[in-house]
Amino acid sequence: DGPGHLGRLRRSVSAACAGAGLRGAALVDIRLVSAKTGYGMEGLVSRLQRSWKCAGDVYLLGATNSGKSTLFNTLLRSDYCKSRAPDIVDRATVSPWPGTTLNLLKFPIINPTCDRIFRRQERLKEEAAKTEDDLSSEEKQYLNHLKKQGYLVGRVGRTFQRQKASTVIDFDPDALSYSVDEDPVHSPKKCEKKEEFTQNEIKDARWCFDTPGIVKEDCVVQFILQVLNLLTEKEVKLVLPTVAIVPRTFILKPGTTLFLAALGRVDYLQGEKPAWFSVVASNMLPVHITTLSNADAIYEKHAGRELLKVPMGGEERMKEFPPLVPQDIKLKGISTTEAVADIKLSSAGWVAVTAHAEEELLLRAYTPKGTALVVREPPLLPYISTIRGARIPGTAYYRTKKPPSFVENLKTTGSR
Repeated sequence: DGPGHLGRLRRSVSAACAGAGLRGAALVDIRLVSAKTGYGMEGLVSRLQRSWKCAGDVYLLGATNSGKSTLFNTLLRSDYCKSRAPDIVDRATVSPWPGTTLNLLKFPIINPTCDRIFRRQERLKEEAAKTEDDLSSEEKQYLNHLKKQGYLVGRVGRTFQRQKASTVIDFDPDALSYSVDEDPVHSPKKCEKKEEFTQNEIKDARWCFDTPGIVKEDCVVQFILQVLNLLTEKEVKLVLPTVAIVPRTFILKPGTTLFLAALGRVDYLQGEKPAWFSVVASNMLPVHITTLSNADAIYEKHAGRELLKVPMGGEERMKEFPPLVPQDIKLKGISTTEAVADIKLSSAGWVAVTAHAEEELLLRAYTPKGTALVVREPPLLPYISTIRGARIPGTAYYRTKKPPSFVENLKTTGSR
């Protein structure tokens, strides 16, 4: 969303790690990756092979639904894993529901010898010299699929491919011959034996483990799980984005309310000037702008119905859904292009607030009872309000503008 965004995010993550007690020798490196799109994954593999090599086992730790299983599956098909292992090891189940990883899944880590490191670097150099025009039609199709899932994209390849055995047709002429007085008899199919590791392959192996997620009381993770548990399967599919989010920005005057479906609400109570509110949430969730005086009536009439969409099921659904509870928030603006804070509305998404310099705002945000609301300062994407199209005349809405995708390990052409 602006220059130096990766460095800014690294500093934020580093500060969070320091606050959690991970500092000094305990923290070796920080990597920003997307296991879903492959961005940063080749760099992560190279860093692991340089610093940790094959000295011991590796465990993927983190909160439930933080993406460990997706990371495990991506590492499984990378140079971090032994070449024969992907055909033997089961992939981790990726699900929006918490606690779906119940067992310790693992794959054997490849030993990064000098020869293997050299061959891997040669492959990375060769791939980085390519442009999109040099890719095959299958690679282009997969790359376009990744671009829909995120804006920062990276291809994850394998240097050490397993040699596939030649296909041999098992032809038995006797099984095909039969008398004119007999019906043909089909021979029973042979059961395919599942491949297993040899003793030599695993006796000194180091393993990468995917672990069940951590659920900790009194932390941000806890309220995310509570919100997911409030929703039906159909509602979860609308709340959790499956493709890259396109930010939606609105300019609101004091006395205006923003609804994010029926899951969150932000009231602009006091301020001298209009402010910009950028919604980062699944684009399947509707955003509705109304006056503060009409907000309660809008929620009463449309919660559970098509206008606000989630939850869905009408009055009967809303009887069992907890009411929205408020929390007052005071903010002071930085500039018309830089957000001051994010208001995180449970697991539905967040709203970045951008206001004039030194402008004091009084807001009131709502989330379902039993969940928590987080004000994130500094915001995750401070310049997100600038990612927008032209304003729609006579409304508080700006046209959406999808940011361009960046592929990190491809040569940029003049047309891109």
